[in-house]
Amino acid sequence: MSARRDRHRWVKPLRHRNAWLALWLAAVGAVVVVCLLPGQDLPKWPISDKLEHALAFAVLAASAVQLFERGRALVVVAFGLLALGIAIEFAQATLTTSRAMEAGDIAADAVGIVAGLSIALTPLRDILLRIAGRA
Repeated sequence: MSARRDRHRWVKPLRHRNAWLALWLAAVGAVVVVCLLPGQDLPKWPISDKLEHALAFAVLAASAVQLFERGRALVVVAFGLLALGIAIEFAQATLTTSRAMEAGDIAADAVGIVAGLSIALTPLRDILLRIAGRA
């Protein structure tokens, strides 16, 4: 079986699949950029930093549920998002002067990932298929 065909088994048969994947990757990139910007350059929200991390990763994970098939694909995405959260913390510690690595942020990322992936256990897991249509 070709690598291309195997890759498409991981992604739901969405109409405009590549556009949806690009949008999700743009969201992942946006989270990385926001996490590495100096804190004083970001708008002040009346919620905790940990809740911001959890919400950001919950949105990424919930979006992944809409794009990727359940099973192995979502497990890989979950570990990938967790690795991303860890990499962001290392980058904050080594590439910025106004951010610091915090284990609590990684824990919040993990909580968000689990919360977002929980949508896979509900009928909402295929809402994008119903809205955007099948390929």
